[in-house]
Amino acid sequence: MAVKNAFYAQSGGVTSVINASACGVLETARDHPDKIGKVYAGRNGIIGALQEDLIDTSLESSDAIAALKHTPSGAFGSCRYKLKGLDTHKAQYERLIDVFKAHDIGYFFYNGGGDSADTCLKVSQLSSSLGYPITAVHVPKTVDNDLPITDCCPGFGSVAKYIAISVKEASFDVASMAKTSTKLFVIEVMGRHAGWIAAAGGLASSEDCPLPIVILFPEVPFDEAKFLAKVDEMVKRHGYCSVVVSEGVQDRDGRFLSDQGLRDAFGHAQLGGVAPIIANLCREKLGYKFHWAVADYLQRAARHIASKTDVDQAYALGCAAVELALSGKNSVMPTIVRKSDSPYSWEIGVAELKDVANVEKKMPENFISEDGLGITEACRRYLQPLILGEDYPPYRNGLPDYVRLKNIAVPKKLEGEFQI
Repeated sequence: MAVKNAFYAQSGGVTSVINASACGVLETARDHPDKIGKVYAGRNGIIGALQEDLIDTSLESSDAIAALKHTPSGAFGSCRYKLKGLDTHKAQYERLIDVFKAHDIGYFFYNGGGDSADTCLKVSQLSSSLGYPITAVHVPKTVDNDLPITDCCPGFGSVAKYIAISVKEASFDVASMAKTSTKLFVIEVMGRHAGWIAAAGGLASSEDCPLPIVILFPEVPFDEAKFLAKVDEMVKRHGYCSVVVSEGVQDRDGRFLSDQGLRDAFGHAQLGGVAPIIANLCREKLGYKFHWAVADYLQRAARHIASKTDVDQAYALGCAAVELALSGKNSVMPTIVRKSDSPYSWEIGVAELKDVANVEKKMPENFISEDGLGITEACRRYLQPLILGEDYPPYRNGLPDYVRLKNIAVPKKLEGEFQI
């Protein structure tokens, strides 16, 4: 087998462990110099390939690559850019082939969520459609936990841990102040169509430390009367209440409560601001003083409190992606296969990209309580192992000691600039 170079890139919203997957890809590739030459990272995702803006990762030290495992966000930059169909945008694919040929790239590793899986699927078809041999493997990532087939998605476990901790700690705070001040705390979490992150807020309450928590899921149409009655009941019984609301909560007509009227590169509605909507509703209808917060980037950037389970899985999937490619697999994605809830055990599986791309995995009905405002024991059994373990980064001067790579560009070989 001739030695070929590889392309790796990160796509979509970054996470606290996506760099752990990058570490797995890069370290495993370095272990196979007889099959993979250099790994070129795309600066800002697939855009780096289209614009021939490549980073030579071979110029980074082994220590720097290893430090990626404890560093959050995307070390090479990410993007929200989806390749269009080959029949209507052939020039994009011809450009990719030109770049791949110029830099002798035979492997393509794309680290992202559902839309990224679609991009990876399209690249994997270059061989049959345009005659360029390329092995494309998707490396799963998404805090939304909405990729199908895999038991869970890297990035989710750490966000779930962050939200569960935040809801628990904020609930203790509100309980302290409830007698004469705040009685309601509302926290807004990510999750456009799937309520996995919101569900994690339910882990804050346990049998030995029960807390009054109400959860609003995207999967359950918002029922104002039922919600207000539940909050009122909680406050009257406990003196206070915490509400976890997904940014993707919709009314009965399917409209997002927080739709700002803007669209991203994929045509998705730009969401945000549902927490004050819910908090103000409770004040207007129930008269309760409130505080609200939006977790936003904090929830997905919090590497300091990442789940060890999540870090381990993110790294393992990066390693597995390279191993799959070297074994001749194309148009696939490594997955997490759960073997047992307690004690928790898992192994690596594999899925075909055609079964992954553009498919969203939402919360199962049996994971949402009968009233639609909480989680069930089945959901708790699923979520609990994913937040287990601590994997603290090294600290220096009281702060996490994260790595910033040199990200030295590969000299360009093609003429002209490709317009995105």
